[in-house]
Amino acid sequence: MGKVIAIDGPAGAGKSTISRLLAKKLGYRYLDTGAMYRAITYLALEKGLNPEEGNDIVQLCKNIEMDFTPPDENNISHIIINGQDLTDKIRSKEVDNNVSTIAKNKEIREIMTRIQRKIAKSGKIILDGRDIGSRVLPDAEYKFFITASLEERARRRWEEYKAKGIAISLAEIEKEIAERDLEDSTREVSPLVQAEDAILIDTSKMSIQEVLDKILSYIKDEGDG
Repeated sequence: MGKVIAIDGPAGAGKSTISRLLAKKLGYRYLDTGAMYRAITYLALEKGLNPEEGNDIVQLCKNIEMDFTPPDENNISHIIINGQDLTDKIRSKEVDNNVSTIAKNKEIREIMTRIQRKIAKSGKIILDGRDIGSRVLPDAEYKFFITASLEERARRRWEEYKAKGIAISLAEIEKEIAERDLEDSTREVSPLVQAEDAILIDTSKMSIQEVLDKILSYIKDEGDG
């Protein structure tokens, strides 16, 4: 496997933003694995499928074509499913509330993991998610676990919703993220966990640039910069 950077962490920690900026800085490709599960969740809900009924969603996964565009001028990597750009649609509150249920399905994760490993094979790529360093790519050259306090992650998500005109209280978001943390970290299949050899970075009191500089310092220290 060529050079691969695995970035894991809980919801709202800033994984996607940092991963996209890092990919642009290093000239790497970027794969948002969380967006893959979000896309499946969106399609399942659109078709009226029950997230708890995994069999129908497994079949859905087996019959899709998935692709990602490089980050655009706004640092957004678009996810294309069956030729349809779902980038904006997968960030809804309804998807937020159902994605963990679908992501804990063993068969769905196996399908997604195979796709992720295949994409990563050529190297020079950054993958972010919940189980990249611990399960999907345990031999990744660099592993980072990005986190932040629950309060800070809720505040960031609240700002995102507010920018989209979604009315929701900060307390409600904090409760939802706490519930998702619990579900992600205690699920039987590929739980959210920091890989033993991953570098922990707490972004609670750090700017995006500070986080980016911190990660780059580790990569450059090992002769990649």
